[in-house]
Amino acid sequence: MLEAIRVGPAVAQVSGGAGIIREIRVEGTQRIEPETVRSYMRVNPGDPFDPVRLDRSLKNIFSSGLFADVTLRREGDALIVTVVENPIVNRIAFEGNRRLDDDALSAEISLRPRVVFTRTKVQNDMQRLLEIYRRSGRYAATVEPKVIQLEQNRVDLVFEINEGPLTRIESINFIGNHVFSDSDLKDEITTSESGIFSFLSSTDTYDPDRLNFDRELLRRFYLKEGYADFRVVSLVAELLPDREGFIVTFTVDEGERQKFGAIDIVSALPELDPKILTDSVVMKEGDWYNAQLIEDTIANLTDAVGNRGFAFVDIKPKPTRDRENRTIAITFEIAEGPRVYVERIDIEGNVRTLDKVVRREMRLVEGDAFNAAKVRESRKRIQNLGFFSSATVEAEQGSAPDRSVIRVTVEEQSTGDLSFGAGFSTSAGPVGNIGIRERNLLGRGQDLRLNFTLSGQQSQLNLSFTEPYFLNRDLSAGFDLFRIKNNDNQRSFSDLRTGGSLRTGFNWQKNVRQTVRYTLEDQKISNVDSDASILVKEEEGRFIESRVGHELNYDTRDNRFRPHEGYVLRLRNDLAGLGGDVFFFKSSVGGAYYYPISEKWTASTRGEIGNIFGLGDDTRISDRKFVGGRDCRGFQSSGVGPRDRISDDPLGGKNFYTGSLELDFPLGLPDQFDIRGRIFTDACAAWSLDTSNSLVDVQDKSSPRVSVGTGISWNSPFGPIVVDLGLAVIKEDFDQTEVLNFNFGTQF
Repeated sequence: MLEAIRVGPAVAQVSGGAGIIREIRVEGTQRIEPETVRSYMRVNPGDPFDPVRLDRSLKNIFSSGLFADVTLRREGDALIVTVVENPIVNRIAFEGNRRLDDDALSAEISLRPRVVFTRTKVQNDMQRLLEIYRRSGRYAATVEPKVIQLEQNRVDLVFEINEGPLTRIESINFIGNHVFSDSDLKDEITTSESGIFSFLSSTDTYDPDRLNFDRELLRRFYLKEGYADFRVVSLVAELLPDREGFIVTFTVDEGERQKFGAIDIVSALPELDPKILTDSVVMKEGDWYNAQLIEDTIANLTDAVGNRGFAFVDIKPKPTRDRENRTIAITFEIAEGPRVYVERIDIEGNVRTLDKVVRREMRLVEGDAFNAAKVRESRKRIQNLGFFSSATVEAEQGSAPDRSVIRVTVEEQSTGDLSFGAGFSTSAGPVGNIGIRERNLLGRGQDLRLNFTLSGQQSQLNLSFTEPYFLNRDLSAGFDLFRIKNNDNQRSFSDLRTGGSLRTGFNWQKNVRQTVRYTLEDQKISNVDSDASILVKEEEGRFIESRVGHELNYDTRDNRFRPHEGYVLRLRNDLAGLGGDVFFFKSSVGGAYYYPISEKWTASTRGEIGNIFGLGDDTRISDRKFVGGRDCRGFQSSGVGPRDRISDDPLGGKNFYTGSLELDFPLGLPDQFDIRGRIFTDACAAWSLDTSNSLVDVQDKSSPRVSVGTGISWNSPFGPIVVDLGLAVIKEDFDQTEVLNFNFGTQF
């Protein structure tokens, strides 16, 4: 009587009678040694024919993944093990893939050449490839594996891929929203509906991770607007029958809008008087509830308490609801936190960037008292480096209860740029640009830049290098080399500058930065027109300028490139005369203030005032200030300031000021288009020059010039486009005006 035990294709056939195994023979092996097969068995010669142990042996051999078929049978006192080896993968190929290259797909699968082939692995790899395409927005993609049998029990594996079209978001719906419209909520999330201009962005493709992030963005938005009970009840993405689009539906529960009740600070530390911390609270009773203000207050309190010598504090907001009056009172409880020290800082994910580049941005070092506010600040500083697509800083339990390990995980991104630019500017004419930049040179955080610009009126070559942590200190150092040739059609001469500078910068405080620079340049004025101003003709020739300068910045803006709130103040001074042929002192003070009228509307004002005076000599045209163009719209570049009455040459002013009031606002288009409008009014003036030549007839007035206008800006896929229409409403007869100021550039 035969008894069969089947595990997949594996079969065990053993006699039901008793007996002792005298011999174990392995048949069918080609590459694998018989001893390898025997090592998986649970019986040996001399053991009885035990069905349970034979069944276990069979399963062990088959689960090794080395064999496509396994059979056990008994012949007398011999146990015969017959195996069929799985083939070996000879080559893996991909066909039909255009959006994802072979290297990207190979990195995602487990099978490799010279690896044992199993159908389970093929199925897993096929599902992984489908998942990769789905995450890139192609839910209609199909993957079909083809196996080609070769000699010597080898196979070629070909994945035939039909990538299909991008699976786009056809519609986004909201259910349960009464206070804010669908269009308001669509503006708050990153996912967008497919439309005519979908080619300009990828936010209309289906991405489950992005949708989960949108859920969080909605929660933050409502909490910021005072809806403390808001929740997303459900998020459903329904795939259309043709598998080429999704309908996304958010079901929300807004709840009722709340206001802040009484705000209080309670301290459990006997040495700490909570009254001295009231300035750290950024909200007040009666304001609409805003969860972000609570987080900001906790950060401010943590810093304020830490600055007073309390390293171990635990600040928790305790809310007290008054549902009848719809208020939430907040009590910030300050207690002594656990005395935890930083045991170790581990950095992961930086393949190219050196550890020290990340470590020097940490506001904590090993041995410091743990501080959650400094952990958050460290993450922000690492992210602001621009070297990483993501950065997380998390605290974990150390080797003891009073020890903490800070784990920094980063994901590197490309830091090299090769750009080719083309465009047009009303002030400079046709513009071409070639630039090479590496912001993380050799993984050391150094910045190397080479740029060449050629326009109808100017050519410029720049080479700059910056070491952000010179001598392993928070001290930047670098140099610049330049060659600038200017043929401005507003001037009757050519100006060539060749030189270089050395610079260093450091932070006095968190928002205060000082930069010191020494510059040596060779200036040459040539190609002077025969009818040029006498002052221009007097300065024809070559000069060596040696100057030292500094710039002091106080910057609280939330974003340096597109600020929404905050302000910046600048003080600049330059002294020329430490050698060379030119002697002057130049100074200017300027700043800008940005006020958020609403979430997307920003009012701003900016201004600058400056002066230059000669030290024993008259100031030169090339060193004086020319006003107009972008700093005073409605006037031409060099259109404001002293002019020669006869030649009409601009001569530049010793004194100047510029100012602007501007309102920046969205145009109602989808956010992904990044098109904004503005209205503005500019005021400016440049006046006074020193000359001992009585033959010069100069038109010069210090009266203010004023312009009003409107404009739009678009960060298009083809580069930034800026168009301003300015009308000079207060001007002098000799000023040069222009209505349209247009700039276009591209990088590809």
